[in-house]
Amino acid sequence: MGQNSHKLEIFRGLVKFKSNVQKIWGVLIFLSIVTIIEVALGIIKPEILMNTFLSMKLINWIFLILTIIKAYYITWDFMHMRDESFSLQASVVITLIFLMAYLAFILLVEGNYIYDVFFEGFVSWDF
Repeated sequence: MGQNSHKLEIFRGLVKFKSNVQKIWGVLIFLSIVTIIEVALGIIKPEILMNTFLSMKLINWIFLILTIIKAYYITWDFMHMRDESFSLQASVVITLIFLMAYLAFILLVEGNYIYDVFFEGFVSWDF
């Protein structure tokens, strides 16, 4: 951390705060609003969001995008990644991208294997 003070803005400088306490409350309110939207969509499940896009329901895409937004702001503001050097930021992001891609690969391969086992009839679909 090159400076002794933290940056007191969020949303790329659109909202500025006077103190760290105000910034923490601002980020907390933003994350709470995103969480409330997720919970409301999960309870209501609008019919228009049940259509599929790229083999997944639109509501699932919205949940995925909102979760990534929340993870970004938690890491960027609460874990103070904004105040770190670019090399540390890049090393964290590149590592996470690699691990998420690896997890997706493992889930797809294992899921395909389990589907093949059930499809070929070695195991009954009745549980």
